[in-house]
Amino acid sequence: MRRLRPYFKYFRTVRGPIVAAIFYALLFGATSGVALPSLIKYVFPPIFDRTNGALPLGTIALIAGAIPLAFLLRAISGYLNSYYTQLAGVRILEAIRLDYFRKLQVLPLSFLQSKSSGDLLSRGLADTSQLQFTLTLLANDGVKQPMQLLGALGFLMWQAFTQQGVLMVLITLGAVPLTVFPVRYVGRKVMKRAARMQAQLGDVTSHFSENLSAAREVRAFGLEERETSRFASACRELVTSQMKIAKYAQALTPAIEVLSAVGIAGTLIFAYGRGVQLETFISVILALYMCYEPIKKVGALNNELKRGAAALDRIEVVLHEPVTIADPAQPVAVGRLRGDVAFEAVSFAYKQNEPVLRDVSAAIPAGTVCALVGPSGAGKTTFANLVPRFYEVASGRVTIDGHDVRALRLGDLRRNIAVVSQDPVLFNDTIYANLQLGRADASRAEVEQAARDAFAHDFIQKLPHGYDTIVGERGALVSGGQKQRIALARAFLRKAPILILDEATSALDSDSEAAIQLALKKLVVGKTVFIIAHRFSTIRDATKILVFDHGRIAATGTHAELFEANPLYRSLYERQQMSAV
Repeated sequence: MRRLRPYFKYFRTVRGPIVAAIFYALLFGATSGVALPSLIKYVFPPIFDRTNGALPLGTIALIAGAIPLAFLLRAISGYLNSYYTQLAGVRILEAIRLDYFRKLQVLPLSFLQSKSSGDLLSRGLADTSQLQFTLTLLANDGVKQPMQLLGALGFLMWQAFTQQGVLMVLITLGAVPLTVFPVRYVGRKVMKRAARMQAQLGDVTSHFSENLSAAREVRAFGLEERETSRFASACRELVTSQMKIAKYAQALTPAIEVLSAVGIAGTLIFAYGRGVQLETFISVILALYMCYEPIKKVGALNNELKRGAAALDRIEVVLHEPVTIADPAQPVAVGRLRGDVAFEAVSFAYKQNEPVLRDVSAAIPAGTVCALVGPSGAGKTTFANLVPRFYEVASGRVTIDGHDVRALRLGDLRRNIAVVSQDPVLFNDTIYANLQLGRADASRAEVEQAARDAFAHDFIQKLPHGYDTIVGERGALVSGGQKQRIALARAFLRKAPILILDEATSALDSDSEAAIQLALKKLVVGKTVFIIAHRFSTIRDATKILVFDHGRIAATGTHAELFEANPLYRSLYERQQMSAV
């Protein structure tokens, strides 16, 4: 219970339904624990006691009417309790998932890259559902069942106080505490296995996600059977964990029922020995039953609390992850930046003791078209990603117009930067909506002009619904070249003073690439541009080239200067020229 206490905050937004659910739970518990045994004790005996003659039929009908009335009250209170609990539950689930999703939006990219997307998806869907189920079950049975137990115990105590011989019957309640032992034993077993089951559910979701994202590769390499076998193996492990939990959880009810039967048998012996009347005995037996039933429910609730705690452990990996890249406490207010970028003794590592950049210093004046070249893994992309503060430097600093990027609001900083990646992402929305991501307040005319500048307008007009065409998940319904031109159009629309191009023309055919190169000449005017170059044909217009090697800047200059003076640059250039022949 203490484990879940910090998350009771989610109940605050659903106070009304929770209060209603608790009220009806109390009413349900009272009618179950007190009213039903009272019927047997006080309502039925006058009907069948004919020592003073038979009761009038009208009186019998009036007394008998108490039976459906009690059950009606019990049914309505139980229904309303379940309804309001479910209403609170779905709202709690919404709040938990929203908090989880909101946290994912601000966590550093390094954290997201350390987890599989399928596992994060499972934590946000399956684990939050488990936590929601646990919290709502707690709100429901956590009140209703103890109230029924207290009501039944209260009736028994009253009988012990008013009826001779019943006190001995109550001694048999000693069997009630014995039912706690299987509850505790099963709870410990479920706790150990629930965490494993939740992790394996994440593995299954991860397999699903990975397979769907690699559908083309699966078919191209004939991996259908291999993928099915891997998924079947993950499912088998999940089923094994689920059945281990079921083995213990399902054994709880029979164990409590056996102990209950022992208690009832003992009650029968004591009742006979003390000469307890039949109606008193039956009412006590029913009250005892009403005691054992909530104990079974509370035992099941205990198991769910263990599962909820296991799910919570996985959710908290995200919720408690520190946000290392955030707005400063007292940010420097900036508007449109000029674009003077400087790296001052910058070092960076994705993993401890494995530096990707080592003591890098560079000055890129505003308006410079700067190409970043070097072998794969030399640090080019990392260098560019530190400008919009996608990652935090380990030492040194990155400045724009003399301001440390850590001193700026993230919104102000990134509003001044446009990024076109090698594999741009389009959301499952219209082309117009995807273009407008570049600048939300852009007019229709501005959006279409940006598309023209990126040589995208013509192909968009030919689509079935033009700019209102849905592009599909990750832009699956448009070609790679079309996707790239839409991404370039977003950069045109953003009109940011700093532009980062990660081989932005790599997905285009030769004709489109030539046209885009002309468009880029217009786009880069007056901007600070970082071109992460994998093909040397894309850097012919660069005014400055930085050559990276093992996390350091090995050389700086123009193409002619570097080709003449730097062996690494010359070897990279010649190797690519030879491969192009």
